[in-house]
Amino acid sequence: MGDQNRHGIDMKLSLPLIPLLTRLNFAFSTFSTFTTLATPTTLATLAIFATLSTLTLAGFGAPTTAMAAASELSTNSTASTGNNSGSPEALIRKNLSSRLSELQDIDEVRKTPMPGIWEVRSGNDLFYTDAQGNYLIQGELIDTKAQRNLSAERVAELNTVEFSKLPFGDAFTLVRGNGERKLAVFEDPNCGYCKRFEQSLLKVNNITVHVFLYPILGEDSVEKSRRLWCAKDKPAAWNDWMHAQKSAPAPLTPCDTNALKRNVEFGKAHKINGTPTLFFVDGSRVPGAIPPDAIEKQLAQAAANVANPRK
Repeated sequence: MGDQNRHGIDMKLSLPLIPLLTRLNFAFSTFSTFTTLATPTTLATLAIFATLSTLTLAGFGAPTTAMAAASELSTNSTASTGNNSGSPEALIRKNLSSRLSELQDIDEVRKTPMPGIWEVRSGNDLFYTDAQGNYLIQGELIDTKAQRNLSAERVAELNTVEFSKLPFGDAFTLVRGNGERKLAVFEDPNCGYCKRFEQSLLKVNNITVHVFLYPILGEDSVEKSRRLWCAKDKPAAWNDWMHAQKSAPAPLTPCDTNALKRNVEFGKAHKINGTPTLFFVDGSRVPGAIPPDAIEKQLAQAAANVANPRK
């Protein structure tokens, strides 16, 4: 069984973590007096909102206080104004990729709602920087006025997978009640959290569940998945294994198990890094063995989002 964490998910395909350059959780409200990051007023405000007492900034040899860092940043930013040509996006890409080996592949650079702060995305990892790419912040951006975690919302957006485009031909289906509500789940037969999730799912009615076998916890998971996929009655074999603890059925021959390989490839492409991972009809993704009430809440929210999509 893979490593388990507090979110109720078995992990195997963990993403590489970029070494910590700066950890800063900072919050903001929108102020009309903000102009650019290079202004002393903005920098002083940024320093006030810093929730960590120290920062480690690229280009500085030792930790410094947030206020001192802001002061240093003001001097450097002001000095560099006018010395760089081209768009901020291009300059940020150039400076970060040339200075940091871990940021050779930057997928996107875009403005954030906070003046002077830019989002840098590499895969699904988010960082924040100034307009010159001289400083890098790893943390969360919070809108205190709206009470929103903008970083979490952005990650959720990046993790969205259009439900209709899931490869349903490589899954089998469980139906309870009228089956009018739908979800998809990627599961490993040896995943303890998957079995916990399946117990929760028994308490949810009127649902159609598309099960994607996702054997990422070792060769035994691959073998069990082959047997389950090749069973004459896949849903029955799955329920026997996950609920009744019966042995996985002997494989039928011949049986095409390429669906399992495609599921793993799909999961890697969409960064499905552990099991169970759930997808709902609005494209939202939820990792981990969530309880019945959370499943119900997510089903209702997904249906509401489809009925009234955000503009």
